[in-house]
Amino acid sequence: PKLFWLTLFGLIGAWWFYAKLGWQHLHIPFVGTFEIGFWYIPFFVLTVVATSLSVNETDGLDGLAGGPLLAAFGSYSVIAWSQGRTDLATLCAVICGGLVAFLWFNVNPARVFMGDTGAMSLGVLLAIVALMTNQPLLLLVIGFPFVIESLSVMIQLTSKKLRNGKRVFKSSPIHHHLEAIGWTEPQIVMRTWLISFIASAVGAVIALVDRL
Repeated sequence: PKLFWLTLFGLIGAWWFYAKLGWQHLHIPFVGTFEIGFWYIPFFVLTVVATSLSVNETDGLDGLAGGPLLAAFGSYSVIAWSQGRTDLATLCAVICGGLVAFLWFNVNPARVFMGDTGAMSLGVLLAIVALMTNQPLLLLVIGFPFVIESLSVMIQLTSKKLRNGKRVFKSSPIHHHLEAIGWTEPQIVMRTWLISFIASAVGAVIALVDRL
């Protein structure tokens, strides 16, 4: 059901961007901007669905998804501002403020939880912001922790299907594997935050240098 509704939402958004707003271009950092025509629709849907599900998979420990989301929206706020999109930059900044307030009560031991509703909706919003800045490919860098979480799930499922149930990780997503090998929850969360802040900074620098 989650995948169905996300795909439907993505198709509606993709149709609106493509048919109503005329968005048909994809920017590749340091390479250029290319018109991809109708292929913009499946790319839009893939970006929305993949980002939302990845954020939701990451939301498995206290504060684990909130920190990378804070870093990612902060990075896209800088990117939007550099493009003169002050409205979009302001939206990202407001989301960052909300995440700071949320994380105050979400760090271990959490008193407030994000849940599917928060994780998936923020994932969709992050994807839309990335698409509106025409820097969706930078999500692979800026959202690096989300990418790793999803990859760990795909690797685990593929291994179990092709290798007669054999697993690569003790558990997936990867934060559960790290728990299984002895990492404490604060260690996993804080190290993920560090990685996400570095990755988001690198993504913002790539976008800024690309504009020079």
